[in-house]
Amino acid sequence: MNESSFVPAGTRGLVLREGLLWEKGKPGRSAMSIPESGVPSASLPDDLAGPGPDWPNLSEQEVARHYTRLSTWNFGLDTGMYPLGSCTMKYNPKINEILAALPGFARAHPLLPDEAVQGELRLMHALEEYLAEITGLAAASLQPGAGAHGELCGMLMIAAYHRNAGSGRTKILIPDTSHGTNPASAAMCGFEEVKIPLGPGGYMEAATVRSLLTDEVAGLMVTNPNTLGLFESDLADVISLVHDRGGLVYADGANLNAIMGYADLGRIGVDVVHINTHKTLSTPHGGGGPGAGPVVVSRTLAPYLPGPRVVKNENGYGWNHDLPLSIGRIHGFYGQFRVLVRAYAYILSLGPELKKASALAVLNANYIKESLKDLYELPFDRPCMHECVFTDGRQKAVGVNTLDIAKRLIDLGFHPPTIYFPLVVNGAIMIEPTESESREELDAFIAAMRQVAREAEENPDLLLQAPTATKVRRLDEVSAARHPLLTGDMLY
Repeated sequence: MNESSFVPAGTRGLVLREGLLWEKGKPGRSAMSIPESGVPSASLPDDLAGPGPDWPNLSEQEVARHYTRLSTWNFGLDTGMYPLGSCTMKYNPKINEILAALPGFARAHPLLPDEAVQGELRLMHALEEYLAEITGLAAASLQPGAGAHGELCGMLMIAAYHRNAGSGRTKILIPDTSHGTNPASAAMCGFEEVKIPLGPGGYMEAATVRSLLTDEVAGLMVTNPNTLGLFESDLADVISLVHDRGGLVYADGANLNAIMGYADLGRIGVDVVHINTHKTLSTPHGGGGPGAGPVVVSRTLAPYLPGPRVVKNENGYGWNHDLPLSIGRIHGFYGQFRVLVRAYAYILSLGPELKKASALAVLNANYIKESLKDLYELPFDRPCMHECVFTDGRQKAVGVNTLDIAKRLIDLGFHPPTIYFPLVVNGAIMIEPTESESREELDAFIAAMRQVAREAEENPDLLLQAPTATKVRRLDEVSAARHPLLTGDMLY
């Protein structure tokens, strides 16, 4: 796209106000007709009796308009590009939704006997095998309910392994470029974090790891590609060093979308990895869930997987509870089942083309990096993987910072990328386009970013006032967090 021909996607248009349900309606209105009860009424005991809930009285039309108006305030992948670095907000094909909504899946109760859910059990068993094949590891569990939950599960298994071996190890090596939840998961399992400082190339160096290794080290937590969007070039050597000293390796799989089909984690030496199916395998993402974070392990850790395990037997599929070394159940029932159905559908839909998804994700990120590095500071000018990280270093000279850039993008019709993360880069602007976006959409985003950079030079006050075309302007985020206002009036 020619930069001069860029037309912002954002517009003022009709922006509808909407209050809380309790601020609407009148007594006596109802959105439904309830048939007369066919059983005698009864009074509640005195200790339970009361005025009852204060339900709003609304007509069907008021209910429909309320939720429709709220939906127009939302921004998602069906609205536009969502370039959140480290989050992999890729498109979720509609066929996934159709299959997850099939009555046999949608209406199955988790307490049904095994013979009534053979299809569900077969799907879960097959999905675990697919995940093992994709990663090059030995066995999997679908129990963890999200990425951080899978991360915790992985560390619980590493702790159980060392406890069973009687090693008494207490420390975990964690690079500066790992995901922010890694130290918390290690601490929850009783480990002490040992930081691996960032090397000049943007990745941890084997020599640094060698200097930190002791007999107290239980293992390494590593995110690869790391949170700078760079491949950990010394990873194989680092893992070999950790294994030689009796440690194990947990790999954070949040960035697996960059290497799926290319990196054999088992061959590299990883002992456990979690997979965010709501990232890599396209299932819905955002709003706090639901997600799914299956863990896949080497033969060393397979006995420690959460139980029970789905197994194939002479009667079809069932559960194995005889797992003496298992860390036990970590989720009610067996994970976020319909999220897993979507992941299974995605794998079957693409088959060997899963590898192409990673290739296109890397291509798109490098296209953005090369198209913007003349206007935005690039701390590590080397080929990136699925995401690229810029900073506001050049814009700071005119009083414009990363937050101003992000707010101005909203006016131009684009959801901002991740900002101020990773923490190892000051003023970070972290962009991940994923493989879902077309060349035309990437060009439009690049043109918007270039326009913002030009405006920062020519009219910085415009960025300092942004956003101007939204329902609310720039908020006092610190005060909002400390003193939240929860009435509808706060929106206007």
